[in-house]
Amino acid sequence: MNYESSKPLTDARFKRLVGVQLTTFEEMLAVLKTAYQRKHAKGGRTSKLSLEDLLMATLQYMREYRTYEQIAADFGIHESNLIRRSQWVEATLIQSGFTISKTHLSAEDTVIVDAT
Repeated sequence: MNYESSKPLTDARFKRLVGVQLTTFEEMLAVLKTAYQRKHAKGGRTSKLSLEDLLMATLQYMREYRTYEQIAADFGIHESNLIRRSQWVEATLIQSGFTISKTHLSAEDTVIVDAT
């Protein structure tokens, strides 16, 4: 789902589909816009994917655990571009104080499989 198709959603439905409240999404977007303007102050090539859609794609990856290839196909960009830009989004949001949750295995959850 891209940003344009999420505009008519209610706040509750937006949170169910995206994983964050609409106000939180807008705060994240404001941080990304500021960082993007600093990064591209001298100019550069414009991106095929808007910041809104990039944030949506990153949140979809984190919430749904779809492959980058599937998400990139939905947004019409190459997988490597999505990976690189999603990593920038994650790093920027973490630096600004947002908690980006990724489920990590704890020592108790680690499973070793012997296939011999």
